Amino acid sequence: MTDVHSKKTRSYNMSMIRSKDTKPEIMVRKFLFGNGFRYKLHDKMLPGTPDLRPCFPEI
Repeated sequence: MTDVHSKKTRSYNMSMIRSKDTKPEIMVRKFLFGNGFRYKLHDKMLPGTPDLRPCFPEI
């Protein structure tokens, strides 16, 4: 399958795609934090580096 965009156009398109701090992600984070939930962002210890990881208090 051939690409319909030139290399320069494809590079520009891909550079505009954000992987962190998107508007829906920030809205969810503000909601969770406001309701008392604590979390860690983009934890590299987990497979796939999820956006949010719950953070439980240590007892």
